[in-house]
Amino acid sequence: MKEGIEKNAERGFTLLELVVTMALMALLASVALPLAQMHAQHLREVELRRDLREIRTAIDHYKDFSDRGLIPVQPDTFGYPPDLETLVKGVPVKGSSKLRYRFLRKIPVDPMTGQADWGLRSMQDDPDSTSWGGENVFDVYSKSNGTGLDGTPYSSW
Repeated sequence: MKEGIEKNAERGFTLLELVVTMALMALLASVALPLAQMHAQHLREVELRRDLREIRTAIDHYKDFSDRGLIPVQPDTFGYPPDLETLVKGVPVKGSSKLRYRFLRKIPVDPMTGQADWGLRSMQDDPDSTSWGGENVFDVYSKSNGTGLDGTPYSSW
């Protein structure tokens, strides 16, 4: 009977083995956490680039339609949309009272700020302006104060 008790006692882990295992687990977690955070930031940056491209493409399509005379435009807008909401609501197509052409389904949410509030620039504004003159929408940018993994501010993308 005494021999059976000694065999069971030898099967357990020593305190040293548990401490070493926990230290290894902590080391692996301390390496994995920053990598996971960087990966999450990279995914948000990819989404930001995609959203900016989507909005800018819609602005370009609006400008193209206005230059070709397919949609009515105000002379002082230079053929650019008056605001982003116009791209979503759509504009009437010339020659039709019922047809509206929509350039965006919805205004995308800025992944860096979590809001669908974008910085706007009109054609009359300076290229690096952070205040919108309100005449038209020539360009958009993120209102985030953060910096990308490449070291450039999100607002300059």
